[in-house]
Amino acid sequence: MRETHQCRIHLLPPEIANQIAAGEVVERPASVVKELLENSLDADAHAIEIDIEEGGLRLIRVRDDGSGIHPDDLRLALERHATSKILNFTDLERVTSLGFRGEALPSIASVSRLRLTSRLRGNADAWTLEGGGQQLAPAAHPEGTTVEIHDLFHNTPARRKFLKSVRTEFDHLEEIIRRVALSHIEVAFTLRHNRRPIQTLLAGQGPEGELRRVAAILGENFAAAMLRLDFEAGGLRLWGFAGLPTASRSQPDQQYFYVNGRVIRDRLIAHAARQAYEELLYQGRHPAYVLYLAIDPERIDVNVHPTKHEVRFRDSRTVHEFLMRALRQALATTRPATEITTAVMPTVPTRNRVDRDEYEKVVDFDQEKEPCVDYLRRIPDDESTRNQGKDTPSFQTLSVSPFNFSRQVEEATTPIPPLGYALAQLHGIYILAENIHGLILVDMHAAHERITYERLKAALLGAGLRRQSLLMPITVEVGEQAADLAVERAAELAELGLEVDRLGQGTLLARQVPALLAQGDVAALIKDVLADFAEYGVSTQVSEHFNHLLSTLACHGSVRAQRRLSLSEMNALLRDIEVTQHGSQCTHGRPSWIQLRLADLDRLFLRG
Repeated sequence: MRETHQCRIHLLPPEIANQIAAGEVVERPASVVKELLENSLDADAHAIEIDIEEGGLRLIRVRDDGSGIHPDDLRLALERHATSKILNFTDLERVTSLGFRGEALPSIASVSRLRLTSRLRGNADAWTLEGGGQQLAPAAHPEGTTVEIHDLFHNTPARRKFLKSVRTEFDHLEEIIRRVALSHIEVAFTLRHNRRPIQTLLAGQGPEGELRRVAAILGENFAAAMLRLDFEAGGLRLWGFAGLPTASRSQPDQQYFYVNGRVIRDRLIAHAARQAYEELLYQGRHPAYVLYLAIDPERIDVNVHPTKHEVRFRDSRTVHEFLMRALRQALATTRPATEITTAVMPTVPTRNRVDRDEYEKVVDFDQEKEPCVDYLRRIPDDESTRNQGKDTPSFQTLSVSPFNFSRQVEEATTPIPPLGYALAQLHGIYILAENIHGLILVDMHAAHERITYERLKAALLGAGLRRQSLLMPITVEVGEQAADLAVERAAELAELGLEVDRLGQGTLLARQVPALLAQGDVAALIKDVLADFAEYGVSTQVSEHFNHLLSTLACHGSVRAQRRLSLSEMNALLRDIEVTQHGSQCTHGRPSWIQLRLADLDRLFLRG
């Protein structure tokens, strides 16, 4: 039998209580740096220097030029729950500062050797205090505060054993600095490791400063492949940078989201972003973004996690819907013209462009006709091509156009389209086109699939959501909590085309579903919708099922490989890509076209 030790209830010694608190706040050197940076920013710092030795285990020094700490408050700053950020419960409900609990410094001091030096802004003298002492000493220090952390976890060796290598710990620390620096463009940051300069970020202002900071942290490639957005509605404002689908990544390592300047990781926000990019990314890919949300502090609760990485929204459904719609609206503005950087767009004569009447005849989408059929009616199959006259050349892999692009540029009078004009068809799969920057390669099936999908979607939305009553209602076992939720959200289920009644304690009866989904797994659909309601406050399951069905229809109804296109048909397809929403990706997230610039071709052939 296991021996147990019982004793009377007692108060823990302050040093033990502080070390327990430190276990929640101080996970590794990176979390120490995060807390110190937040204190510097709350002190209105304009420049922050971070010195690190041995990944933060030997030394962490954070110096700022902020407002400083009053000499009489230096001792108090190292006491638990001592803070200058809040005074009462009302302040706690409207937290606007990054720190507010008064736990960071005492927790850090309990597991390290800490020195705090500060000079109040406007004062002539600076003072320093050792973490374990009570006596202040005069010091030479500019206006602002320096916190030095020596020998982190020196008195808790068990914690040191769980730390990784110096390189790994420094990588985590660098990531923390990147996150903070992206949220405060107006502050300069300097990072040194083992006395070696690592990164210097200059303070910036306005859109240009934001772009420089983003490029410095995430790289020029991200800065060149992103959209700047700014939306405001219902007391919410979302702005920042959303990466184009072509800038997607294999890992979600470039996703930065801030709420009122605080970097957070939140499932609701991540879900809204995934939904916004749903139809644009290839499977397994992740979007990249740097986004900032401004919201009334009373509409969020920031006191829900020890490290303040999470927030709770008082109206999560509204926030989710706003984020998803804002991102979708921004991404919907992408067209080849915005994705191909141009300086001065040359022009070509009107008489050398595709005839407008011929273009309209090729691309017209008649909703009364069979869906997914427009180009196909004009494309001869392989057999008819082979039976053409003997004098007609048969190109098995390459159909060549006589179009002379260079001559058109010289005679320029009207704008050249972003995707240029078709030159040839390769292996019945790709269209080769020439634009002002070089060569455009188009996957004609991927491109036509997106065009067909968007037209089907527009036709469906125009006709409205059709519902179908089930001849035999379907019984769905969902559990008591989900059944309660179904009754509570019955009106919202009806908006999605779902009519359900409660049959038992944990059983629902489905009587009506969206017509297009009547042949699908209705029970699974209802369960997924209710699961989303419980998790995010909103559900996109019905729209996801619709989109998947339309994607399948578009895929099977689009032009296939080995189908020969005439020059007019190829150019008509190029023009449609340019005006189709999300035309640069097929419905599975694959690119529909790519640009090979002349410089790219020169490198391939070692020219210049």
